Amino acid sequence: MINQQLLNPESIVVIGGSNNVHKPGGSVVRNLLSGGYKGVLRIVNPKEDEVQGIKAFHDARELPPTDLAILVVAAKFCPDYVELLASEKQVRAFVIISAGFGEETAAGAALEQRILDSCEKYGAALIGPNCIGLLNRNHHSVFTLPIPKLNPQGADFVSGSGATAVFILESAVSKGLQFNSVWSVGNGKQIGIEDVLQYMDEHFNPETDSKVKLLYIENVANPDKLLFHAGSLIRKGCRIAAIKAGSSESGSRAASSHTGAIASSDSAVEALFRKAGIVRCFSREELTTVGCIFTLPELKGKNFAIVTHAGGPGVMLTDALSKGGMSVPKLEGPVAEELKSKLFPGSAVANPIDILATGTAEQLGIAIDYCEKHFDHIDAIAVIYGTPGLTQLYEAYDVLDKKIHECSKPIFPVLPSLHTAGPEVAEFLAKGHVNFSDEVTLATALSQVMRTPQPASPELELYGVDVPKIREVIYRETNRLKFEGVTSSYLAPDVVRELLGCAGIPLVPEMVSTAKDELTAFAQKVGFPVVAKVVGPIHKSDVGGVVLNIRTEEHLALEFDRMMQIDGATAVMVQKMLKGTELFIGAKYEERFGHVVLCGLGGIFVEVLKDVSSGLAPLSYAEAYSMIRSLRGYKILQGTRGQRGINEQRYAEIIVRLSTLLRFATEIKEMDINPLLADGDDVVAVDARILIERPR
Repeated sequence: MINQQLLNPESIVVIGGSNNVHKPGGSVVRNLLSGGYKGVLRIVNPKEDEVQGIKAFHDARELPPTDLAILVVAAKFCPDYVELLASEKQVRAFVIISAGFGEETAAGAALEQRILDSCEKYGAALIGPNCIGLLNRNHHSVFTLPIPKLNPQGADFVSGSGATAVFILESAVSKGLQFNSVWSVGNGKQIGIEDVLQYMDEHFNPETDSKVKLLYIENVANPDKLLFHAGSLIRKGCRIAAIKAGSSESGSRAASSHTGAIASSDSAVEALFRKAGIVRCFSREELTTVGCIFTLPELKGKNFAIVTHAGGPGVMLTDALSKGGMSVPKLEGPVAEELKSKLFPGSAVANPIDILATGTAEQLGIAIDYCEKHFDHIDAIAVIYGTPGLTQLYEAYDVLDKKIHECSKPIFPVLPSLHTAGPEVAEFLAKGHVNFSDEVTLATALSQVMRTPQPASPELELYGVDVPKIREVIYRETNRLKFEGVTSSYLAPDVVRELLGCAGIPLVPEMVSTAKDELTAFAQKVGFPVVAKVVGPIHKSDVGGVVLNIRTEEHLALEFDRMMQIDGATAVMVQKMLKGTELFIGAKYEERFGHVVLCGLGGIFVEVLKDVSSGLAPLSYAEAYSMIRSLRGYKILQGTRGQRGINEQRYAEIIVRLSTLLRFATEIKEMDINPLLADGDDVVAVDARILIERPR
């Protein structure tokens, strides 16, 4: 419940404001005053008559009606203050900085609930508790430093952690990144990160609002809301980057499927971010670097020119850009020679363009001009320009400032001399620019931005998927589980085939039987060679339950007899032997997120290489193609060393169809199709397992 009393209050009271600026109650008053708050500021402090030049009220009951209250008192006092202020003083917005609530104890959670109940009863907005506050261009209701430079087109930053928000701001300020607002939601009892995004989305004004959003998330409380509003904002022209902390799992956990071994809550986050179009970051430096990238003109291509006066950083940037999927193409021909003639002897123009340590500010400008006007295949320019301490850089940075304003191609300034040329860098940043002081960090962040797809279409692909039949099969099987008195079970092979058939997923011809003669007759019908697999054990290969390339009836009979002796065997499956590139599709149901769908190379390589890409069901064709093409082994799928590539369209179609099946079968908790065999134009499912769980 975000309202105007929270965003632009005409009056603010600080409960617990003090003269000691080294404590939260004093520092929040200091920040409000130094931030030039234009409304009426009031203080409640029972022991002080005046706080930082403002007459203090000794009792909150003495207050006149007020819009926003900032509470910086012990947790045990907060519920009574909220009830009093909301009921008697018409306070309709609260920022509770105090800690000691649900993040610590059950008793604290009860206090927190009382606060929420009062806010809901009186229609008041609540930020916190346990936060650093709210900072925007109207009021600086935070107790921390630094206070970044505020600009309507600066970034909106929303954080679930106050301390981390401070560290991220420290990183951003050193780069020159400006902000429009900073939200520290703390425990997020009423207003969480998703709620802030919802407000920004529903009230978005493309003419006046910031188009850069940065998020630090510790818990995705509402994945659907995050997906909807982040995707909506990005479609409206915004760009969003986020860190999701707490994504690792300690140690390896036992799992009954390949997907279970690979998929995790982090896979769900990865899939959610991809679906929304959010650039995922993994550190404070990466997040603020991506934020700086977002402030520059959007990169339209992958070809970079590097202009520098130091060879080493230029080479490192070249390597890092190439590793990230971008290019530093060679510059040659008459135009390159013409540029070289305007530089000092010994300069290089092949790319990187090295104007030497003795190169002048004028030559820096000339090199940038050639990249902008004469090298048409260049999409962006990185300028690495520091100092060995012999000269000042004001003139060079003035040229860089001028070119950034003049050029249509984005210019990425890498100014590494933060100590030696500190004043020059500070003056450059004061003009509204950003600085990427480390070239490799810049390249890493750029690759993340370029790899992030656009938000997925919300439309569901239903063509060729028999939804009523899927529900009929699932209903029948969950009733079977109930009758058998079990919660979950793997589906029988014939039921797996039935479900995949409902989704239009092609299957290899097969038969499951306990009768040797039936299987022999089937093998004769489809033609040798065939494959035999034991039915029953989960990991067939581990118990010797898979035999390939069986070419005779006698061999099949021997393998049948042996497999039926394997512990847990219930039958034997015989399939037509196919050849081709082994692929993999799997899925795992994650609470609140839904099904995470994985794809990658199949066979034994799934868990060994872990080269998989994830998406969140249901998937569009664009998402499926993006998943396939983001695989490290994608070149294998395209065809290498004379081998024919797979039918990528067919692979994508199967991924989409499977994701639609899953959308209507949340009872499926894990599944593998491993392998899918791709041979020529065909992609066929060879082996599949589906684990279902009945509703409780």
